[in-house]
Amino acid sequence: MLTAIPRHWFSWDFALTDGEKPLADIDISWWRENGELTIFNVPYRVYREAPLMGAFILESSGAVIARAEKPNAFSRRMVIEYADVRYELKPSFVFSRRFHLISGTTIVGTLSPSGLLSRQMNIDLSDDLPLPVGVFIVWLTLILWKRDWDAAG
Repeated sequence: MLTAIPRHWFSWDFALTDGEKPLADIDISWWRENGELTIFNVPYRVYREAPLMGAFILESSGAVIARAEKPNAFSRRMVIEYADVRYELKPSFVFSRRFHLISGTTIVGTLSPSGLLSRQMNIDLSDDLPLPVGVFIVWLTLILWKRDWDAAG
């Protein structure tokens, strides 16, 4: 079980840990849906292809590792492609902050808040996913949470 913990009270930057062991830093830009993931001191760039539209990209050293797209602008669902495998990230219920990662018809991961009003996230993903792709999925979920937060505020 992994945990994403906000760095500060109002920050959208997170530390990803496996128990006490730090794994990654997730830095989310305040004004655009982009940022940087640092996994064991290796930087990964995350960004949207075009402002307000286009795919979300995970990139390392100029190479695209994974991409995610929203099939519908009004949906909170994302389709993620990595190594010719498609995953679907979608909320467990319509207004839920808990998300499931699905491969085919099988749930291969769950990302959920640790409490009702908490921004801390509990993450349970398949061991088959490489860590950078898993952290990208956490970043996508945080982007969806941030959108909901911004819309409510």
